[in-house]
Amino acid sequence: MSVPGHPCHPSTVKINRVVVLVAMGAILASGCGEAGLLDGAGDRTRSVVHGATTTTVAPIAVAAGTADEGLIPGGDVLWFNDDIDPQFTGSSPEVIDAVWKRQLGSRFVQASRREIAAAMPALSFPSLVPQQVRWVTSQLVYNETSGALDPDTSAAFGLWTAEPYRSDTARLGVLRVGRGLPDDLAERSEISVIAVPDGVSLGWTESGHRYELFCRSEVSEELCLEVAESSVPLSGLAP
Repeated sequence: MSVPGHPCHPSTVKINRVVVLVAMGAILASGCGEAGLLDGAGDRTRSVVHGATTTTVAPIAVAAGTADEGLIPGGDVLWFNDDIDPQFTGSSPEVIDAVWKRQLGSRFVQASRREIAAAMPALSFPSLVPQQVRWVTSQLVYNETSGALDPDTSAAFGLWTAEPYRSDTARLGVLRVGRGLPDDLAERSEISVIAVPDGVSLGWTESGHRYELFCRSEVSEELCLEVAESSVPLSGLAP
């Protein structure tokens, strides 16, 4: 899954995190192949969770942006799993265990934003996303042996310009969240930028979590940075 030869941006990468961030950038953006894995897993549960429904997407006003690009509120787009029924509530361990029991052959298990916010209370998600985005997919990711959340990637989100899983080209970006290093501080770290094939990969840590955001080449590095910098607690974006 690794992609060799990713140059690191000299003005943003902390020396003591170069190896860690290059590694996670390589995993994240190897032609978006792993992105295909994490969201492709949703195909197996899509028909069970959603059936054969069709949703009309209403226009969303552009809120911000740079140059000819724009951003829209991340809470206002369509979240693919918000209509999962039933949705589980309770403590973090209770929700993690309940969602795992929904698993159908893949460790990437579809979960609503409310469930992910309950399972990972400190998790943040961008309050702004590129204006082309119309859908967000959301999954909790497990260790298949233990049924616990995978520490490397515990949650995964796909940013889509059209209804998810119908065409891989509609996936504009991927956000993954894993467990941070023991010495990570609660404050957000500097955002490290790694140039990768077909786009840009950003990495940072905050509140015990490690974030990896991949934006396809259709999104400029500047706008992708704005998306990363806009992150707020997911619980505040949940319906």
